[in-house]
Amino acid sequence: MSYQVLARKWRPKRFADLVGQEHVVRALSNALKEERLHHAYLLTGTRGVGKTTIARILAKSLNCETGTTAEPCGECSACRQIDAGRFVDLLEIDAASNTGIDNIREVLENAQYAPTSGRFKVYIIDEVHMLSKSAFNAMLKTLEEPPSHVKFILATTDPQKVPVTVLSRCLQFSLRNMTPQQVAGHLAHVLQVENVPHESAALALLGRAAAGSMRDALSLLDQAIAYGMGEVKEDGVRAMLGAVDRRYLFVLLDALAAGDGPRLMAEAEQLAQRGIGFDSVLAEMAVLLQQLAMAQTVPTAIADDEPEREALFALASLIAPQDVQLYYQIAIHGRKDLALAPDEHAGFNMSLLRMLAFHPVNAQPESVAAPRSNAAPRSNASACCTSSGTSPDQCTGGGN
Repeated sequence: MSYQVLARKWRPKRFADLVGQEHVVRALSNALKEERLHHAYLLTGTRGVGKTTIARILAKSLNCETGTTAEPCGECSACRQIDAGRFVDLLEIDAASNTGIDNIREVLENAQYAPTSGRFKVYIIDEVHMLSKSAFNAMLKTLEEPPSHVKFILATTDPQKVPVTVLSRCLQFSLRNMTPQQVAGHLAHVLQVENVPHESAALALLGRAAAGSMRDALSLLDQAIAYGMGEVKEDGVRAMLGAVDRRYLFVLLDALAAGDGPRLMAEAEQLAQRGIGFDSVLAEMAVLLQQLAMAQTVPTAIADDEPEREALFALASLIAPQDVQLYYQIAIHGRKDLALAPDEHAGFNMSLLRMLAFHPVNAQPESVAAPRSNAAPRSNASACCTSSGTSPDQCTGGGN
C-alpha cells in the first residue's frame, strides 16, 4: 500500500491554500492580475514556511493554459505536469548540490532558448546562498537582463549570504514564521478532512513544537497519529514530544504563590523522577507565566475556548503581576544557566529557589539604621588618647 505523508499530500497547490503568508500572496496575485511581472524573485524564510511551494504555484500561474492568472486552473496539462514535477520548462536546481560555476553556466546557456511547451521558462534555484562567488558573478548579467521568456525564482534560508549585487536585481519577499495558533488551526482542518479524532490541546502542543514551520508541524502530526494508533490525544502528544504536563506546572506555581518551599522542592523532585527534561519544564513554565501576565493585564486576550481558562485566572489571582514578570525573567535566564549548572536538576532547583527568594514571605525587611546621636563620633585617635590618659586635644594637636 502506498502512503503519502501529510506534508506532501497537503502541500498547497493554490495561493488561496497558503497559511500565514498573506503579504506575499497579495503582492504576487496583484502582479499577475495586472501583468506587472518581474524577471527575478527572491523568497526568504526559515524551513517549511512555503518558499518552494510559492515558487511552484507562481510557475503554474505563469504557464497555465488559461492564461497568466493568479488562480491557475490546476486541470490543464501544464498545471498537472508542474504538480507532478515533470514540466519540461520548469527547472528546479538545488544550489547546495550544484554550487560551481560550471553548473550555473549550463543553466545560463539553456536560458537563451525559447520554452518548449510553456509560456515561460522558470528556474527555481533553492538554497541559492550556497552558490560559490564565481557562480554568483557568472549569473549577474543574465539575472539583470534575462530573455523575456525567462523567470528566475530564488529561495534561501540565509539571505545575509546572498551578495548585494544579486539582491538588488530581485524582488525580495520575506516569508513569516507561522504562529502556533495558525499551525494548530490548519492541523485541525487537516484532521477533520482526514477523519482523525483529535484534541485541541494536543494540536496546541504540536503548534508550539513546530516552531513556525508548517512542514515540521505536518511531520509531527504524522508521528502523533502513528503514536496514538489513529488518534491525536494530548497525553500521547506530550509523551511523544517529551513535553511537560501543564498540571504539574500549575501545582509548582501554586506552591510558589503560597511560599511553600518544601512542597515546591517535592514537586520538582517528582518531575525529576518522571524523567522530564528541565529545559522543557522551564520553557513551558515561561509560556504559562506569559499567559498569566496576559490574564492579569488583558483578560480578553485569553480565548473563551482555552481549555485551562479557569485554572489560569485562578492562579493569576494568587500571584502579583510584578512577581509574574520577575518569575518569567528567572525562567528565561534559568534555561541559559542549565548548561553551566552542576547538573540540570540542580540548575532547575536553583531557578525555583530564586523565585522563592523574592516571595513576600521570604523577603527580608531592610535593616533599620541605629539612631545617630548629636555628638560627633569618637575617632580612633580619641579612643587611643582616652585610654592613655592624654587629652584628645593634645593627641590631635588641638592645643597648638
